[in-house]
Amino acid sequence: MTAEEEKTIRLLETRTRQLILKFQQQKEENEQLLNDLVNKDDELRALKEKFKELTADYNNLKMAKMLEVSDGDLALAKQRIGRLVREVDKCIALLKSLGIEQ
Repeated sequence: MTAEEEKTIRLLETRTRQLILKFQQQKEENEQLLNDLVNKDDELRALKEKFKELTADYNNLKMAKMLEVSDGDLALAKQRIGRLVREVDKCIALLKSLGIEQ
């Protein structure tokens, strides 16, 4: 084997080692990114659940405020409840007319 061939083989070995090292680095980075993605997905899922809970709490508070009765507002509260009952009745009738029944 000539000196030139030996030099070429050593250069090939060096570049192969460099390529393997770069591959390992990229593999580790990829694993880290995948872990980050899983963590972000979990965080997003938790935030969506919290959003649902807060929305339900807000709607409950809004309904409670609508039904809030003070000393002079009893008649007004009855009217509000009557309106709500009529709305629910309309919704039920609409569902029945569309064929959506339980």
